[in-house]
Amino acid sequence: MKVLVLNCGSSSLKYKLYDDGAEQRAGLVERIPDGGHEQALQGVLDELSDQTIDAVGHRVVHGGARFADAARIDDAVRADIEACIALAPLHNPANLAGIDAAMARLPDVPHVAVFDTAFHARLPRRARSYGIDPTLADKHHIRRYGFHGPSHAFVAQRAAEQLGRPLEELRLITCHLGNGASVCAVECGRSVETSMGMTPLEGLVMGTRSGDIDAGALIALLKSGAMTVDELDHTLNKQSGLKGLSGISNDVRDIEKAAAEGDERARLAIAVFTHRLRKYIGAYAAVMGGVDAVIMTGGIGQNSATMRRRALQRFEYLGLLIDEEKNAGAQARHDRTPVVDISEDHSRVRSLVIATDEERMIADETRRVAGGGAEVQSEMPIPIAVSARHIHLTREAMDALFGPGSELTSYRPLSQPGQFACHERLNIVGPRGRIDGVRILGPLRPACQVEISRTDEFHLGVDAPVRHSGDVKGTAPIILEGPKGTLHLQEGLICAWRHIHMHPDDAARYGVKDRDEVMVEIRGGDRDLIFADVVVRVSPKYALEMHIDTDEANAAELPPKSEGSLVGVEGRQAVLLKRKAWPQPAGE
Repeated sequence: MKVLVLNCGSSSLKYKLYDDGAEQRAGLVERIPDGGHEQALQGVLDELSDQTIDAVGHRVVHGGARFADAARIDDAVRADIEACIALAPLHNPANLAGIDAAMARLPDVPHVAVFDTAFHARLPRRARSYGIDPTLADKHHIRRYGFHGPSHAFVAQRAAEQLGRPLEELRLITCHLGNGASVCAVECGRSVETSMGMTPLEGLVMGTRSGDIDAGALIALLKSGAMTVDELDHTLNKQSGLKGLSGISNDVRDIEKAAAEGDERARLAIAVFTHRLRKYIGAYAAVMGGVDAVIMTGGIGQNSATMRRRALQRFEYLGLLIDEEKNAGAQARHDRTPVVDISEDHSRVRSLVIATDEERMIADETRRVAGGGAEVQSEMPIPIAVSARHIHLTREAMDALFGPGSELTSYRPLSQPGQFACHERLNIVGPRGRIDGVRILGPLRPACQVEISRTDEFHLGVDAPVRHSGDVKGTAPIILEGPKGTLHLQEGLICAWRHIHMHPDDAARYGVKDRDEVMVEIRGGDRDLIFADVVVRVSPKYALEMHIDTDEANAAELPPKSEGSLVGVEGRQAVLLKRKAWPQPAGE
């Protein structure tokens, strides 16, 4: 498939043509006047007239709360993009101009919108909410959306490949540093925190944007009459950041040169930029309970050894050590060395410089959405099981809590082969509360694991990450009380990622594979809800069943016995679960 990627800015048009993932053509049209995008695009398409274009991918900066994935553009999608103009007045109008012009010239090929905000669309509520009245926030769509999604997603995947580990197992901090700059905490492949907020103005110091600033300072400027609203908008977006601090330029090369020559404002600009970045890196390591790698990308991240060195210093306590010689010579380039490891050999946390490629990510997403996928079979029903809080123990933990040589005794079998609910129970003790009589599930496991719901998390006063079952490295601590002893687990407390168990034969019938993610729509009751991020887990030891926790079941008003039908894979089609009777208990 030949995919044309269009990135329309307010006065520019960048394009790349990919043929099955390989870049074929690229170009940039600058200084486009208002209303001139159609003419500029006509020139690009004339230049590509010798090519057969199968699909067009469009970068769209703001998708609001509506889009959690790339979307094939139709009238409804276009209207939703237009509705987000108020959230991105400098970006979405230009994006729409490119979409309209391209669809007029190429009406018979699929057009796909890939959103900067989509990668962050599932931020946890605690990360996306501002500290204001939620009613006011909802009315005016005030929340944190995040940006640079294609770049953060691209370098996170490249980091996983470099480290030789599945992305779903990693905790990464990705730093996109250019004229626009943002940091993202990527846990298990998902954005769980990011520095930009409702607009691209929040967060790091950038080329011309201020980044974080006390709202009270802005109110004071307005109340004093020092600036009008428009003047303040212009100052914060166009005259601040590195440019405003240095008084020289928004180009780091010019600022570094002036700093080396003794310019104090240039030195201040570098110090503030790197201090803010280092602060965010430390904060995001705390949010995720640790970090496996920090990634530097973008024009500054890929090219400025000075900025990297200053931002990554003093992280020895995290196990992050950079090699000064490697850092000094590191320049990530697509056509040469796309990934450079600048860590010391014994550094536990890796520091990677990765060449980002947002256009390639947009092309990949366009190919995925426009190309669709194999239809899946939906005749076979899927039981839905509600998984209550429970505990898995190791042999050592069993001995500590119930006495040496003690054994689990079966209370009843579970739906997953070989698993059983036990007569034995334990008390869970957190910083703020406790839950007594939590059932253990057998058999014994290689690692202790305590699975709770969000409601339990609040009651206990803990912050449990959402993880796949078995992935307990770096998770929250908890105390277990048993009849013969107390055990202080240093890790093991999680909220389980919603998932569907499948035998390989079932996966073949449905046309899905292990780790595919699907969307689940539950209809037929008093409430209709869509569950995103439902992970398919395939193993010969599994029986077909979807697991959700008690909070999710209550929110959906799901009856205890339900089943559903799978109709597709996330990003291509939704997964529809229709409520029917089903007598199976939860298996895990």
